[in-house]
Amino acid sequence: MDSWREIGGKMVHDQLENKMDRGSAPRRVWVPGPVIVGAGPSGLATAACLKEGGVPSLILERANCIASLWQLKTYDRLRLHLPKQFCELPLMPFPAGFPTYPTKQQFMEYLESYAKVFDISPAFNQTVKSAKYDHSLGLWKVMTIGLKEETEYVCRWLVVATGENAEEVLPEIEGIHDFKGSKVHTSQYKNGQNFDSKKVLVVGCGNSGMEVCLDLCNHNARPSLVVRDTVHVLPREMLGRSTFGLSMWLLKWFPMRLVDRFLLLVSRLMLGDTSRLGLCRPPLGPLELKSMSGKTPVLDAGTLAKIQSGQIKVCRGIKRLTDHAVEFVDGKVENFDAIIFATGYKSNVPSWLKERDLFSEEDGYPRKPFPNGWKGECGLYAVGFTKRGLLGASMDARRIAQDIERCWKAESKHLTAVASPRRPPPPPPPTPLLS
Repeated sequence: MDSWREIGGKMVHDQLENKMDRGSAPRRVWVPGPVIVGAGPSGLATAACLKEGGVPSLILERANCIASLWQLKTYDRLRLHLPKQFCELPLMPFPAGFPTYPTKQQFMEYLESYAKVFDISPAFNQTVKSAKYDHSLGLWKVMTIGLKEETEYVCRWLVVATGENAEEVLPEIEGIHDFKGSKVHTSQYKNGQNFDSKKVLVVGCGNSGMEVCLDLCNHNARPSLVVRDTVHVLPREMLGRSTFGLSMWLLKWFPMRLVDRFLLLVSRLMLGDTSRLGLCRPPLGPLELKSMSGKTPVLDAGTLAKIQSGQIKVCRGIKRLTDHAVEFVDGKVENFDAIIFATGYKSNVPSWLKERDLFSEEDGYPRKPFPNGWKGECGLYAVGFTKRGLLGASMDARRIAQDIERCWKAESKHLTAVASPRRPPPPPPPTPLLS
């Protein structure tokens, strides 16, 4: 049977032979190594680890730049929420001069340098329309829509690196289309300059919602924060160390529930009782809740002090919207000039990947929880879906690269053996003369 590389070469040959007869059919491109969908940090990390192992790859990216979420859909004041040592990609640390929590601009400089060092050149403006496995050929077919044409990429391995934040999530609220004020998702929010002196309602109390409220205060706006569910708010640093780093160190020695009790005790001493501010804590501790549901605790960057001073109001859930007002579930009605939805993102994998074993159709996440959700069948992989940030993505990138490298080298060895000229067998030894 022909190897998959020989099959790929024949497919390219057929493509060239039949080019004049295909009319408007999509262009076909054979990729000898893996195709990686997504040029965010997860995709870049996987490509770099593959290159380190001698395996070429091709990244397909729907935007016109790497890390488009960071470059195009984040607010100006954004910094990494975790210390830089927990956010660096494999094989290349952050520059020594960077602060503990790099800014958005510094992180983008790091990613651009990362791509340059490992000579990673994604195919930009390539939106994946579908990806399916051809069992008869043993290859993946990835169909994309570009600026001028459709292209079908054919490959042996497919790495899904579109991540957890591919598409914006907007809540279904009664009367949302009736509201006459400004309505934006945080993906469109840059800073509070356009909201000077305006009453702004921020929907969502995660790290983004909290930081947007703080930014609005700093630009002389009057923000209110919708807190519909329980939430853990922790200080960003404890006992002179980052809260995340301290938690990781404690987990080496103590069980998770004991570490959670310690975090909540220190948080109570440093922040006070957050329930008095309308921020009630969940029954599970912050680490246990993160492990079970993926819900990240808020690391306070100064928002809590604004809530305590009354500069940020905390509101209950929304019942309905009217032309200029918001009615809350507790019966209060208040006018607002604008609403900012800090309601997060979701995976878009089910919309294009024609496979139902590795990924769930419901939420677009791997069916198996971390650390077992990185590998599927038929050369399919997932990176950036661990709900553990860049640290989890880097771990999966290494696993994926090692797994593909083993197969790549085994196939290369086989091809070398097949291509070697066959030598004639040695002559038989001379027959001894009979006396």
